[in-house]
Amino acid sequence: MRKNIKTTEAIFPMPVLIIATYNEDGSINAMNAAWGMMLDRDRIALNLTESHKTVKNIKERKAFTVCIADSNHVIEADYFGITSGNNTPNKFENTNLTATKSENVDAPIINEFPICMECEFIEYQNDEYGAGVIGKVINVTADEKVMNDNNVDISKVNAIAFDPYTHGYYKIGERVGNAFKEGAQITK
Repeated sequence: MRKNIKTTEAIFPMPVLIIATYNEDGSINAMNAAWGMMLDRDRIALNLTESHKTVKNIKERKAFTVCIADSNHVIEADYFGITSGNNTPNKFENTNLTATKSENVDAPIINEFPICMECEFIEYQNDEYGAGVIGKVINVTADEKVMNDNNVDISKVNAIAFDPYTHGYYKIGERVGNAFKEGAQITK
């Protein structure tokens, strides 16, 4: 038997993404965003409102980075979600994380997060069903600690996902099958 529940935010897992930009004075701003997805192989959409300091920075700088948050930095990732850059201009410094300027876009790469996408700003959609920030992924970097040969090993990333049902964070990592192969068993 099924039971009705009281949420409409029912997609799980929702990736915990850390969006980083430079403020107008060159300092670093970062925010936690669970509402993000790939639109295409090199296009990303972030459902962010224009009230976020990060969105203002993205529009001004025409660039941003998107890091995959990991279980080793859940405290910092959550802090980026509960603290506004509009009210706390030094919020990045409060975490003791470090950053390196991207060589490809005008945005910082947060060194401690295992994977980072460097993005050019394409547009902001703000109609009723707009996706918010749309960007083009120019480059992706991964910490060597999470790689085997030249491939990312997701079991080493320890990525976290947001649970909209109980507002928890969960670590992702166990491989349970092979995409584009498992379903072929049914066609035989």
